[in-house]
Amino acid sequence: MPVTDQTGKIKVLFAIAEAAPFAKVGGLGDVGGALPASLLHNFGDEIDIRTILPFHSVIKAANPPVKKIGTFSFQAYDQPIDCELFVSDIDGVPVYLVDNPYINHSSPIYHGDWQLDGMKYASFSLALLEAMRYLDWKIDILHANDWHTALAVHALATTYKDDPFFAGVKTVLSIHNLPYNGWGSQDAMNQLGFTASEDMDLPDWAKFTPLPMGIAAADKIIAVSPGYAREILTPEYGCGMEDYLQKHTDKVMGILNGIDEDLWNPAEDRAISYHFSEVELSERINNKLDLQKALDFEVDEKIPLLTIVTRLSEQKGVPLILEVLPQLMNRSWQFALLGSGNPELEKKARELAEIYPKRIAAFIKYDDVISRVLYASGDIFLMPSLYEPCGLSQMFAMRYGNLPVATSTGGLADSIRDYSADPEAATGFLFSEKTTEGLIKSLNLALDTFENQDDWQKMQKNAMSTDFGWKTSARKYLDVYRNLY
Repeated sequence: MPVTDQTGKIKVLFAIAEAAPFAKVGGLGDVGGALPASLLHNFGDEIDIRTILPFHSVIKAANPPVKKIGTFSFQAYDQPIDCELFVSDIDGVPVYLVDNPYINHSSPIYHGDWQLDGMKYASFSLALLEAMRYLDWKIDILHANDWHTALAVHALATTYKDDPFFAGVKTVLSIHNLPYNGWGSQDAMNQLGFTASEDMDLPDWAKFTPLPMGIAAADKIIAVSPGYAREILTPEYGCGMEDYLQKHTDKVMGILNGIDEDLWNPAEDRAISYHFSEVELSERINNKLDLQKALDFEVDEKIPLLTIVTRLSEQKGVPLILEVLPQLMNRSWQFALLGSGNPELEKKARELAEIYPKRIAAFIKYDDVISRVLYASGDIFLMPSLYEPCGLSQMFAMRYGNLPVATSTGGLADSIRDYSADPEAATGFLFSEKTTEGLIKSLNLALDTFENQDDWQKMQKNAMSTDFGWKTSARKYLDVYRNLY
């Protein structure tokens, strides 16, 4: 049994770089906001979970209610680091916000400058541990996420291994995206006194790289989907860590992320004009007709509307989409894109929208309201990712009856039931060949299937009734916490 407090609850510190709604760049922020809340709300009699993240400038600008707890300092190698500690909450979960000289400036969540990002997150990884000492809150489990907090896991196994305050602390490290391993932070780690991992199973390059260092030190490694947990054991997805992970499969597992089904609910979503559900689909079509009119497309419910809400990157398969669409002009469809990212892909999307203004629309930005309108209006959601550790967009789309055409990888394969494999239970279309030919074949199948609206609506109801809520996943995380002792 774990060492617990007087209430008998397991004490978990959830360390992460993003947590919605305070700070969100992508899916990591959704997890940071939703998973701790689901654990607290569903299993609060067993767990005392609290989140900690940097006090980013974007949080300060949003000015949520915060209370200053106090200040503390600690020695990192040959320099003292002065910190301020604040507390707020997200959906009832206490959220600690840490400030220090490397965080306290007008900066984005991620600079893109490895020296600045390295100092920000390497110092945060130490500060979050010292914050627990300052609070005198003896945690049972540190749950870190990605490279940004992986160094805290490493520090517990090295710098703090003989520190009685942290005696018995077990560690979990969630991998949301293995390629982003923190490489480039070496100078920052040197300045702050980090030592290399002594795990001989690690490749030499990984012994002083944040995410691999955390992986080597963690008691449990959790990929964000079962499919991704299997993929990272292979050369194609293992990013040079596959041999290590194969040797240590006993501590590797996958748990599929969830979504907040209250926040993403087409029966109540204020961003859309017409509400609907899997029980009553009839109003859904009016969202599509309104969008067709607003985009100056032909207004016709029989024309399939393709949508995508994404970061414009190669990883998301956006080049495939932009290459395929001009090849399918002989078929009836319309397309609306929302996203930003790679400048060349932004330019290409704009150009296609200018060439085919009656069929293609491109919103080169991110906008929450537009995203919800596209989910609620579209018929087919394109997600041909080259790899996708979990993915949330396909879950949002299915929740709104927008059926995905997606590559059979990672969390996409775990969350979408393929039409070709089981038409009766299908919720979308999966394809394995990550090429224009693979996408064309799968998209043509979806367009053909759309013509039979009885079959299509059955698939929509299958998708909308699928349980993507966090409770199921949260229970699996709780089981991990329990079994660590």
